[in-house]
This record gives sequence, C-alpha cells and structure tokens, in this order.
Amino acid sequence: MAKSKKKKETMFLVCQETGDYNYTIRKKPGTEKLSLKKYSARLRKHTLHVEKKK
Repeated sequence: MAKSKKKKETMFLVCQETGDYNYTIRKKPGTEKLSLKKYSARLRKHTLHVEKKK
C-alpha cells in the first residue's frame, strides 16, 4: 500500500505588538513554530511575527 501524504495546514503569522493576522503560510504539521521579523502595516515598521493557528 502507498503511504498517505501529509496535508499542509494553513497557518497565520501574527504580529506580537498589535495582534494582527498579517501573513498566511502553508506548512506541514509537526514542524517547529516560526518567529520572523516581518512588516506590520499598522505600525509601519518591522516587528516580530509568530506562527498561530486560527
């Protein structure tokens, strides 16, 4: 029998300072959580964004 493929899940990158859901990503379940410095349009500067499920 063929091995079933793991489906990718939709995750969101949430701004730590404002709590806005600014970016969406698709990744495999079971991998490490991301934390990246991304642009926040509300604050007009780069802030830390953390991965979160909605």
